[in-house]
Amino acid sequence: MIKKIIVVVITLFISVGSFAQKNNTSAYSFFGVGDKNSMNTVEQLSMGGIGVAHNDAYHLNFSNPASVASLSFTTYALAIENKNINAQDGNDKQSAAATYLSYLALGVPFGEKGGLSFGLLPNSSVGYSLSSTVLDSEGMITEGTFYSGEGGTNKVFLNFGYKPFKGLSVGLQGNYIFGKIENSIINQAEGTLLATKYETVSNVKGFSVNAGIQYETKLNDKIDLNLGASFDLSNTIDTDGNEYLYSVSLSSFESPRDTILNVNSVGGLKSPLKTTLGAGIGQKNRWFAGVDYSFQNALELEGSVFNNYSKIAYDKYNKIALGGFYTPKYNSISSYWERVTYRAGLKFEKTGLLVDGVGDGNDFTAIDDFGISFGVGLPLSQQLSNINIGFEIGKRGNTSKGLVEENYFNFRLSLSLNDKWFKKLEIF
Repeated sequence: MIKKIIVVVITLFISVGSFAQKNNTSAYSFFGVGDKNSMNTVEQLSMGGIGVAHNDAYHLNFSNPASVASLSFTTYALAIENKNINAQDGNDKQSAAATYLSYLALGVPFGEKGGLSFGLLPNSSVGYSLSSTVLDSEGMITEGTFYSGEGGTNKVFLNFGYKPFKGLSVGLQGNYIFGKIENSIINQAEGTLLATKYETVSNVKGFSVNAGIQYETKLNDKIDLNLGASFDLSNTIDTDGNEYLYSVSLSSFESPRDTILNVNSVGGLKSPLKTTLGAGIGQKNRWFAGVDYSFQNALELEGSVFNNYSKIAYDKYNKIALGGFYTPKYNSISSYWERVTYRAGLKFEKTGLLVDGVGDGNDFTAIDDFGISFGVGLPLSQQLSNINIGFEIGKRGNTSKGLVEENYFNFRLSLSLNDKWFKKLEIF
């Protein structure tokens, strides 16, 4: 068993390199430390992202630290995601796609009352390439500006869950967040030999803590009632890097010339307490229907590294998600398809991001997100392990006031593998 743990830990840290790939193509990843990734498994995302109230003996649950106390088997989980975005701003349309490893985690039960999990998953992501032009009265380009960015942050977590008494679970999770983000803006006017490039390179790091609670009771002989709550405690993610301003030649390739500015820059992203409440009803291993509601006060950007973000602001965040699953007969011997799990859900999300697309920082528009998801869990042979496939379609933003509307389609694939590590020695 010790050898298995060593192998998993080594695999986890080797995989850090795999998370350093481009995993976003959204224009809205330009802001702050990038797009905030959904901290859910493929199984949860296929149900609209619910899971705060749901506990599962065979699958990990990233949305509530208390859920790990319900694991019956050692569970390996890993997933990949393919994002496809069709973006339009009222004039042009563009498409982009990215595929990446979305999480790697391990959960281990300890007896009947406790469990722990640890893993690695993306926390935020940056990946965009944008351009804007100024035209004269004859429609000729007189000035061009090009924006690009890449990088993001990752999260390593360690989670403990415990059942103090029947029906009640509590959990606590610690996270270390780290990453690197590079943003650049190149501007060139007509008649000039050299362009001007402004670049920021930021190293991001910080700690955060999550706490959760779940309660399960019976409404009758067949139906269970599940309640849950999770709390992302307030924290600050620090950034430390450099700002550069220099002239460049763009004739055949980018060639830096005179350096105008080279200074150290610091900043931080302050996240207030985020609360998620959930409730659901279901029949164990058969079906479940639930709803989650999340809310949080506005994020705060501070420090010189974020001084140039005059066209964005943050408002209160809230999200409601509804979803569930249905398994005809999870222990069926005669029919494979009766053991397949079918999932579906939807979400309505006010991201809290406000953008002024054409003004001077005084006319902000909220960027909202709506998505519909569905998926299946396919059993592997006669085992409890399974392959999970998920799909999501949705829309974020709109084309009013110079903004971008993104219509997206996400494909997700995960493995949830179960094993029994701690077995009592039997003497015959």
